[in-house]
Amino acid sequence: MKDARKIKDLLYEQVARIGKAFASPKRLELIELLCQGEKTVETLAREASISVKLTSSHLRELRMAQLVETERQGKNIFYRLADKSVADLWVQVHTLAEDRLVDLQLALQKIASQPDDLIANDRDSLMKAARKGEVVVLDVRPSEEYLNAHLPFARSIPLEELRQRFAELPKDRAIVAYCRGPYCLMAVDAVALLKQEGYSAIHLREGIAEWSITSKSV
Repeated sequence: MKDARKIKDLLYEQVARIGKAFASPKRLELIELLCQGEKTVETLAREASISVKLTSSHLRELRMAQLVETERQGKNIFYRLADKSVADLWVQVHTLAEDRLVDLQLALQKIASQPDDLIANDRDSLMKAARKGEVVVLDVRPSEEYLNAHLPFARSIPLEELRQRFAELPKDRAIVAYCRGPYCLMAVDAVALLKQEGYSAIHLREGIAEWSITSKSV
């Protein structure tokens, strides 16, 4: 029985490695960034607003838990998620947190408390409208993230280029802007800019990771 207890403790200890890896706000942010595609440690550090040294430390923890992997490309080392299931787990974790934690719900309301969000139940109708050209789905992430993966029918105009590219967008159709997910503010900023210019703009909270875990074929 003592040996059985040791084995059972070991099993839980190994599973807890995943929980430990997720038990850091910055590591969660790095996972969300890697959901967009592979990135160097320098890029991750810049986008997460932390030092390269601290970013490397967090990535080491994620790698030890087999959640990320690396590949050398020339002089650069790129990090990426080890498997799509890591992105799926991130979505499941933050969705559970949003369902259970009042403080998180209140924080999300500060991001967009107006009807600028498209709820998940509108997904099918959104895709049908996009397919017919009745709405424009706008990806405001950096172009390399768009090239790695994007929502169906989406066109790419990175947020930093939006002011210079208004003329590419029609004013007679609604524009649905999205970015990296519910905690990304680029789409919120894009909607504000578009509305200032007289466009009908809507913020889609879902990103690539959220879309892929629950989407149906369109």
